[in-house]
Amino acid sequence: MTWNRRSIAFRLISAVLFVELVSAVVVILLSLAYERHAHFRSFDVMVRGRADSVLGAVQDAEDAQDNVMLDLADLDVPSEDVYEVWDGRGHMLGRSPNWPGSSGVDAPKHDGFSGLELNGQNYRLLRLHGSRIVDPGLPDGGKLRPVTILYGAPTGHVWHAIRGAVGFYAAGSLLLIVISGPLIAWMLHRGLFPLRQLATLAGQVSADSWEFSPPASARETAELAPLTNALENAMQRLERSFSQQRTFVSDAAHELKTAVAVVKSSVQLLSLKERSPAEYSAGLEQCLADTQRLEDLVAKMLTLARVENGSPAVAVPTHCDVVECVRETAARLQTVAVLHGVEISVHAPERCCAPLAADDCTLVVENLLMNSLQHSPKRSVLDICIANQNGAIELAIEDHGEGIDLGVQPFIFDRFYRGDPSRARSTGGAGLGLAICKAVVEKAGGTITLNSELGKGTTVTVRLPRA
Repeated sequence: MTWNRRSIAFRLISAVLFVELVSAVVVILLSLAYERHAHFRSFDVMVRGRADSVLGAVQDAEDAQDNVMLDLADLDVPSEDVYEVWDGRGHMLGRSPNWPGSSGVDAPKHDGFSGLELNGQNYRLLRLHGSRIVDPGLPDGGKLRPVTILYGAPTGHVWHAIRGAVGFYAAGSLLLIVISGPLIAWMLHRGLFPLRQLATLAGQVSADSWEFSPPASARETAELAPLTNALENAMQRLERSFSQQRTFVSDAAHELKTAVAVVKSSVQLLSLKERSPAEYSAGLEQCLADTQRLEDLVAKMLTLARVENGSPAVAVPTHCDVVECVRETAARLQTVAVLHGVEISVHAPERCCAPLAADDCTLVVENLLMNSLQHSPKRSVLDICIANQNGAIELAIEDHGEGIDLGVQPFIFDRFYRGDPSRARSTGGAGLGLAICKAVVEKAGGTITLNSELGKGTTVTVRLPRA
């Protein structure tokens, strides 16, 4: 298994090992402080005991001045230790054979421990004040003679013991890092298996194969469950998008081929034989109508592509008054309504602003009104209601036409879909109007729904966020 420095596994293992290394350094430093304190505490107790032994060797000198002397007969101290004994009058009572020089050392001025370097070695030196009683059998209880003792012991073996203990902790910590490194790598490799499995399955998805079934191990892993759901939803959306694109291309090609074939057949029909000027005029009018239908189809396809794929090159206001847009569009289509024998009734407040360009709003309203007018019976009323509902703008267009079959309603907003192809041909529809409306509304963050019942009519409801 190879590791990339940018991989998550490498970073996690490096972070864990770094934390372990820092922890090991902290443990070593703490162990050094503890071992030093513990060893030197014991060492100081030992040095003080040996200094007390030297004090015990100070005896009565049995002279007229009632002096004291150092009796070395029963004194047993290590040969590497040094000591020096002084009485209260400043007379030296004795010193160890290895005491450096004849002038002594720079002794500390106060009782207690201090450090000292003698003969190239570090010593722990103790200055101790004590006293001995001379002639304790006298009536006055004897005479008290003060004694000062300097006693030092080398600290080399203490530091050796400290280094040994700290070395043990360091070796243990290093061994722990050496063992835990591969163990963490192995555990992380096993722990990332669901992620690798998920990546492998996701990598098998292509434009020709959208089969994606996330593994159960990824779904059951708390950290991977959100990623798994996101990938699954993204794959489903992409599959729908690719399917819609293929359908759109196929339907567009079919529609364009049919429209071109109609124009071609009209021209061929005129060229089959000699015709009168009136027949040529009627044929050219038919060709012009067929060409106009082809132009309308291409225009709607371009409009749909513009809405779905990007914004216009020229910056336009992205807010408009829906009420004003509806009233203007209804007034412009009033002549169409009169020809169909339909009355348009608008019920709206004074103003409702939505985050939608005015041209797009007009496009939606015009498509919806034209659909409703074409399918409304004569002497009927087309109701348009605009209202503020829970912070959103609701536009409802209700006709009283023949209605739409329940099985057709789920597909009514699909591109090039016609519930009744023969009637769509008669009205000149290409099945793109409602698809354009849906694209425009959803781009603005709204929704469009349809509710229809056969024989009673259809209501299209558009909900848009308020600007």
